[in-house]
Amino acid sequence: MIVTVTPNTAIDYTLFVPSFELNKTLRTTQAVWGMAGKAADASWTLGELGIPSLATGFAAGYPGKRMIEMFHAKGVQTDFVWVDGETRINVLVVSEDGRGQSTLAVETLQANETHVDQLRAKYMGMLDQASTVILGGSLPGDLDPALYTELIGAARRRDIPVVFDAYFGPFLRAGLASHPTFIKPNRVELESLTGKPVSSLEDAYRAGMDVYRQYGTMVVATLGEEGALAVLGDRAYRIPPLKVKVVSTAGAGDAVLAGLAYALSEKKPLEDGLRLGTAAAAAVIMTPATADCRREDVEALLPKVELIPYSL
Repeated sequence: MIVTVTPNTAIDYTLFVPSFELNKTLRTTQAVWGMAGKAADASWTLGELGIPSLATGFAAGYPGKRMIEMFHAKGVQTDFVWVDGETRINVLVVSEDGRGQSTLAVETLQANETHVDQLRAKYMGMLDQASTVILGGSLPGDLDPALYTELIGAARRRDIPVVFDAYFGPFLRAGLASHPTFIKPNRVELESLTGKPVSSLEDAYRAGMDVYRQYGTMVVATLGEEGALAVLGDRAYRIPPLKVKVVSTAGAGDAVLAGLAYALSEKKPLEDGLRLGTAAAAAVIMTPATADCRREDVEALLPKVELIPYSL
């Protein structure tokens, strides 16, 4: 069973407007609900693909109940620790004139050390049935980033693969200290880890190898219009982006986590996970809701994914 851990849960409300302007009443053309939170997004994608997962973390209030309902609608099992405040509701605004999109993120989840103890106990029990763990996102309030060090370390001591994706800074470094199997940084996060600019594929490869040598952690770096670069230690692949109609990019990268976790869980070649994750990410881009995709789109895109061997 793939276990996903999202401490700072959220759902996204995405609004589409013809053109975004300040100081003006804007009428939406579409409004949709989607999942949010990196690991939670991965569970939602796995659910659409018919791959079982168990989602945990912190949840609160009516938005937390709605999140649980959304998970169950996708066939995802859930076992969350209920805390104070509310699971976050983020608002995304997509400008349909091609100018891009923005996210208004909130901080409404309130967890304390008692809640952390409850999550710790729940998680340790889940590891008995876990084949792979996905962790990610930020932490609510002022919780110690060392929580990621602890949770990842507990899985790795049992030889359970871990796919980790957190924002650059203390969360990412805390997780890396316990040597996760994979991380999925973007260009800025790679730069923050290595202290070196990443302006080319060569730079990304060198940075990925630096991370691999220091932590034993494989890297899938997302590089925007250049696609992605997977650095697996003994081999690397450039993965060009698939050409699809862009509706919303929110949650696309988290689909990559789902693909990697599936391959690790089923002991399939990592290349299979990269292909599935890339196809799922492109399918997410084609839909309006965060992290949402259609299984038939993923299956249609899968044969189009290219893994091009890369070396210096």
